[in-house]
Amino acid sequence: MKSSYRLCFVAVLLGLVISCKKENTGNQIDLNTVQHPQILLLEGQEAQIEDLIASDPVWTELHAVILRESNKILSKSLLQRKLTGRRLLSVSRECFRRLFFLSYTYRMTKDKRFLARAQEEMVNVAGFSDWNPSHFLDVAEMTMGLAIGYDWLFDELEDSAKLRIRQAIKNKGLEPSFNDDYNWFVRSTNNWNQVCNAGMTFGALAVADAYPELSQKVIDRALESIKLPMSVYQPDGAYPEGYAYWGYGTGMNVMFLDAIEKALDSDYGLPSVPGFLPSAEFLTHMLAPSGVCYNWGDCSAGGSLDPAMFWFASKTQDPSLLYMEQHFMAIDQLSKYSWKRLLPAILIWAKDVPLAAITEPATKFWVGQGDNPVALMRTSWSDPDAIYLGFKAGSPSVNHGHMDIGSFIMEADGVRWVSDMGKQDYESLESKGMRIFGKTQDAERWTVYRFNNLSHSTLTINGEHQRVEGAARIDRYAEYPAFPFAISDISTVYNGQLKAAKRGVAIVDEQYVLVQDEVEALDQTSQLRWAMVTEADVSITAEGASLTKDGQRLYFIVKGPDNLQIKTWSTAPTTDYDAPNPGTMLLGFDYELSPNSSATFQVYLVPEKALASFAEREGSLADW
Repeated sequence: MKSSYRLCFVAVLLGLVISCKKENTGNQIDLNTVQHPQILLLEGQEAQIEDLIASDPVWTELHAVILRESNKILSKSLLQRKLTGRRLLSVSRECFRRLFFLSYTYRMTKDKRFLARAQEEMVNVAGFSDWNPSHFLDVAEMTMGLAIGYDWLFDELEDSAKLRIRQAIKNKGLEPSFNDDYNWFVRSTNNWNQVCNAGMTFGALAVADAYPELSQKVIDRALESIKLPMSVYQPDGAYPEGYAYWGYGTGMNVMFLDAIEKALDSDYGLPSVPGFLPSAEFLTHMLAPSGVCYNWGDCSAGGSLDPAMFWFASKTQDPSLLYMEQHFMAIDQLSKYSWKRLLPAILIWAKDVPLAAITEPATKFWVGQGDNPVALMRTSWSDPDAIYLGFKAGSPSVNHGHMDIGSFIMEADGVRWVSDMGKQDYESLESKGMRIFGKTQDAERWTVYRFNNLSHSTLTINGEHQRVEGAARIDRYAEYPAFPFAISDISTVYNGQLKAAKRGVAIVDEQYVLVQDEVEALDQTSQLRWAMVTEADVSITAEGASLTKDGQRLYFIVKGPDNLQIKTWSTAPTTDYDAPNPGTMLLGFDYELSPNSSATFQVYLVPEKALASFAEREGSLADW
């Protein structure tokens, strides 16, 4: 008998075997009663998905996208163990995607072509010499893919195939995770911990009946270890690695949570870790009206359907968390997401959140503290021409961090006027022998243009880099209807360069943006550069500059000391390793600070339609 419950079998006087629900006395697996499937989608739950896809054309099409993609996989060549630089990750991810799609499609259609191909894919990668444990993300994703295929298709796999697959999960997945040369992830607080613990736990759950002691060790370790990265969401939910890595780390984290809850009858209280559930609000607010994310850190500009958000919406019963996801759910656009390996999970998690129930979020203003604090504000959720302002504090020392403290982005009239260049492809740098994940002040990482403050919308003093050991909070903020603002003391990232530096950002009367800086010089002359990244065409004017893009115009108006020099800077690479930055430039000004002097700079970003009502705002940041 199979069910969503853990079963125990007790011999009674007459030899009768009865089943009962296992009491939750910890994370112990009752290995005599392991049932397949027990990961994510239990036996009989296909009916819930059938009801879902019949309930709304969006789900009908998403289901069809997965089936069409599974048909395409049938004609693809089998994967090869081919590294890209030091990574097998692209192969592991494609293996995971193929097996999740094929296994889903077989369970929903019972078409044995998909069963046969899934078995062939699993036996193929099981035959690899290894899954590249020196870069353990590769092992984790490969293991997770095989675990889903093995567990979901268990009853119909050939015995010889099952043996090879479970041995590979054990020998190439679970056992290497106890090798100290590879398992540093269990002590880390970043996405590696989330991904690797999820992958290992999926593998352990899949083969627990064959390898009980090993599987128990993996699960016990994961339940403790994953608390480390889950702690970084505190206190408000701001994920320090940014939008893209929220999707990766948090997505795998919720896969882990869903799997243990269904297989072990408990989530062990992990979703209640402070900040974890509120992090879905962080992701919602990180998407601007354009549907493009605030892409600070190692993140590319863009926005995308995020499967994990459906788990959060279901868990919290808050449909507003899916408000921005609607940008990506047009029926004729869903096929764009066939590359997403977690795509079938949406149809597992979406059953409790009717699309018709989605409403606007309750607030247009969100602040999260933590290791990389951010303030995110907008004038409207529904108006595509709304003003959006994102502002970042934090530290360069966080995982995937840049020297971008004090930086900001801004949208208005459907145009992103102030941008972030985002990440540079790691392999483009590592292939040249560069070590790009160092965190010391002299690390090679900071020689990369996109990673240091010279390419960000913030201050640079004497051409020097921000200080890695510095850290800034959002010190003061308020959601006043006519003046929502956030202020950060960013002095520590300019230690040895300035005596003090504070930056405040605000939206004035829902019409334009103000960025105000207050700085104090050391006992020396200092050259200050104020710059912002823009993809607009720029013309210098008497008061600042005029920016045009996509038929819209924005005015860059500067108020401050005399002798400001408004100028632009090229973003073209000057080394053989920096990526090109086409269509971008830096706009701002230079100013010479006298020894022990102080200065205040106000930069207004005024859409053309708001120019008639523009008025300079007096007062210091202390008056905000």
